Amino acid sequence: MKNAYYLIAVLSLLIFSCSTQKNTEQENEIEVVDYAQESSEDFNNRMEWWRDARFGMFIHWGVYAVPAGNYNGKEVGGIGEWIMYNAKIPHATYEKFAKKFNPIKFDADEWALTMKKAGMKYVVITSKHHDGFAMWDSEVSDYDIVDFAPYGKDVLKALSEACKKQGIKFGVYHSIIDWHHPDAQADTYTRIEGNKPDPEINAKEFAQYFEHYLKPQIKELIDNYDPAIMWFDGEWEDVFTHEQGLALYQYVRSLKPDIIINNRVDKGRKGMQGMNKEGNTYAGDFGTPEQEILESASALDWESCMTMNNTWGFKLNDHNWKSGEQLTHNLIDVAAKGGNYLLNVGPTAEGEIPMPSVERLAQMGNWLAVNGEAIYETEKLKNHYKQGAHIRFTKKKGQGRYYAITLQAPENEITFKHVRANEHSSIYMLGYDQPLPWTHTEHEGLKISIPQSALESVGHTFAWVFKIQGTEVDD
Repeated sequence: MKNAYYLIAVLSLLIFSCSTQKNTEQENEIEVVDYAQESSEDFNNRMEWWRDARFGMFIHWGVYAVPAGNYNGKEVGGIGEWIMYNAKIPHATYEKFAKKFNPIKFDADEWALTMKKAGMKYVVITSKHHDGFAMWDSEVSDYDIVDFAPYGKDVLKALSEACKKQGIKFGVYHSIIDWHHPDAQADTYTRIEGNKPDPEINAKEFAQYFEHYLKPQIKELIDNYDPAIMWFDGEWEDVFTHEQGLALYQYVRSLKPDIIINNRVDKGRKGMQGMNKEGNTYAGDFGTPEQEILESASALDWESCMTMNNTWGFKLNDHNWKSGEQLTHNLIDVAAKGGNYLLNVGPTAEGEIPMPSVERLAQMGNWLAVNGEAIYETEKLKNHYKQGAHIRFTKKKGQGRYYAITLQAPENEITFKHVRANEHSSIYMLGYDQPLPWTHTEHEGLKISIPQSALESVGHTFAWVFKIQGTEVDD
């Protein structure tokens, strides 16, 4: 009997062990999700905060701030962050600039507060630009701000934490190409040093870089800094393929399913206009017009990234600053067309945002403090985003509240053709707390009288906003 009991016990243990192993294997199976097949409902839910935000800060910051547009005593043409390419600077020489990169004046809390005061809701900072230098403590490479530069501190960690305290969504820009990595120089940097690219060899080398360097660094960024946005660039090189773009999108979403990714993760971008080409299914959640604003409204998500002067990365001699008024008008125009505005700053090598940028951001923030409800959580009108050259319209998302924004100072009367006010409703000019007299006729449209006291109360501003409870006028 003792042997029988022993046999039963052993059999029971084997059955339990097999069952447990099977359950463990099932639990360890990774569910494969095709994120390209995401439902419209899931996509809209994921994009909701980004659409509501409308206004963000772009930061181009890295080793290129050290030469600041000058090399061997001469000013180098082109944008600041491309100086390694434009001046044909050898790797060893460029690394000397990295050894001087010591931004001791960098204050993450001050930067985040600057964004907050400007009315910005999110930020995208260069984690790695095309020069290959990482702005965080990377385990994949020592070519980073902690291990290679004298600064020795992780600026991405500091800024991500500072932004979290201010309620600002944190995002990172990451270059797909890398002029410093030997397997990723392929179509661009090999030409700088006089080598002729071999497409077949380059493709094999880049595939190694893609799997064993690019993807591991992206995983570090997502695991350590939890970005809400991954903003890719450098996708134009022939060595990077459409298939790799699709795979990269899937990989990033597998690490963080609710992350938002721009269309430069793939090969779809059609030039600086930034929207995707037709005729193929490309990965990416939004279009990226660069240094321009779409000519008209679009049914697709898009974000216009623009500089305040002529360059992205800091360039000592670039003083061609746009005015605060022009930048605010750009924001209004973008919002009226249903897009986002990603406005760039290029900090110095010491870690300071240039004062002209700070001043203009403060001016925009002052305007948004009064008129921000016409920008945030708004959507474009169905039929008209503008009236003439100087009037733009937005609509509060999911509500019957419309905003008519005039970019020129109004006189004592103004007429809007594309919005009808509800009967017995009140119309206000933001910044003035008294309702304004109005009439509406089919022939003339919505005519609003503006007392002199209202104009004096609002004073000089970049744009005047009228809040109207009503409906859109159909053509």
